[in-house]
Amino acid sequence: MPVVRSDADPLALVFQDDGLVPNNPMPFLVYRGAVDVSKNPEATIEQLFGGNGWGAMWRNGVYDFTHYHATVHEALGVARGSARVQFGGAHGRALEITAGDVAILPAGTGHHCLASSDDFSVVGAYPPGPPMDLQRPTPESHAKALTTIPQVAIPATDPVMGKDGPLVRLWKR
Repeated sequence: MPVVRSDADPLALVFQDDGLVPNNPMPFLVYRGAVDVSKNPEATIEQLFGGNGWGAMWRNGVYDFTHYHATVHEALGVARGSARVQFGGAHGRALEITAGDVAILPAGTGHHCLASSDDFSVVGAYPPGPPMDLQRPTPESHAKALTTIPQVAIPATDPVMGKDGPLVRLWKR
């Protein structure tokens, strides 16, 4: 398994529904510098996520427009570089994320990239369940998301810390 800081304790933030981006009453989590990405960064994060039961992985960046996923939770592991990402929609919070950080977004959490370094690279993953959907903040998608988000199962594992990780303790209905 990849090297994860044993003292990794995530920042937990709850974003309110803003009428267009539903967000989620479960906390958005950010592990700062949790993963040692000094060797084979993307593969290291993929191994970590996969070992903790999160799959359907991809490599890319973060879209430069506000969007959210109403059918699935998402983990974003920063493999290289850094970016300033707005989480929680227009009334949320902009955070700088850097190599080794992992952000975990409960279904409905708005996000978009405001700026990034040229080498910014992210590995995304999802817990078992329905495929990822991509929703933009419109009144129609918001109304539909309010019915789908409560049906999204809480993952059995934290993508960083596994079955005993903070996500398992913090995400409750």
